[in-house]
Amino acid sequence: MTVTVFTKPRCPQCEATKRQLKRANIAFEAVDLTENPSTLEQLTEAGFRQAPVVITPDSSWSGYRPDLIKQLAASSTSEQAVAAKAEGSTVLA
Repeated sequence: MTVTVFTKPRCPQCEATKRQLKRANIAFEAVDLTENPSTLEQLTEAGFRQAPVVITPDSSWSGYRPDLIKQLAASSTSEQAVAAKAEGSTVLA
């Protein structure tokens, strides 16, 4: 699962989001919007008005949203369980 967190320097909500993702063992890539002005422009045009902006394969949101991070962690855990089961299963012909 690819998760991207678009952040700003000295942003408490950004730091809290990254901390929660780490605690939930969710791998993510952090992108500093001050170093990527074109990305900031794209996110603004898409309607995002605050940092951080979190983009996942199935959803996106802005701001510190521990409720959505918990949902993401739950779906990530279930995806890992399905993948592990698939890897361990055998096909009988």
